[in-house]
Amino acid sequence: MKSIIIIVYILIIQNDKELINKVLDDLHQYASEADGAKYFSLFDSDAVFFGTDATERWSINEFQEYALKRFENGTGWTYYPINRNIYLNNDKNTAWFDEELNNDKYGVFRGTGVLIKTNEGWKISQYNLLLPIPNDLLIDYSKEIKLFLNKEK
Repeated sequence: MKSIIIIVYILIIQNDKELINKVLDDLHQYASEADGAKYFSLFDSDAVFFGTDATERWSINEFQEYALKRFENGTGWTYYPINRNIYLNNDKNTAWFDEELNNDKYGVFRGTGVLIKTNEGWKISQYNLLLPIPNDLLIDYSKEIKLFLNKEK
């Protein structure tokens, strides 16, 4: 009996991970297609999106306002998933992930975030897109960033 419970548990986790993978794959596909309606249907109503710029901490409504203007021109953004790790809490109602993404113009990015299970399925509650900087380059880049930010003041 115990082994049956373990098998069912593993199948539930695997199914949830497949559903979460689909949400994240769809996220990148819809952004690339500039399909705002489908893209934003993947987010929870209280979601937060962190972009690559230090000033980009957007509520979902703020992010939607920005992105829909861009999508109107048919211009989205394209990131191709390289690999992804997904984890679930014990209750199977919260998941977190990290993923490596490739962008033709800028190279490798990292996405991290949280999804919650709702009555409508898995929804993105937080997404954080960042450009990892190799440690050997960090000192020089951080100096450039400080200079840039000081010029803006």
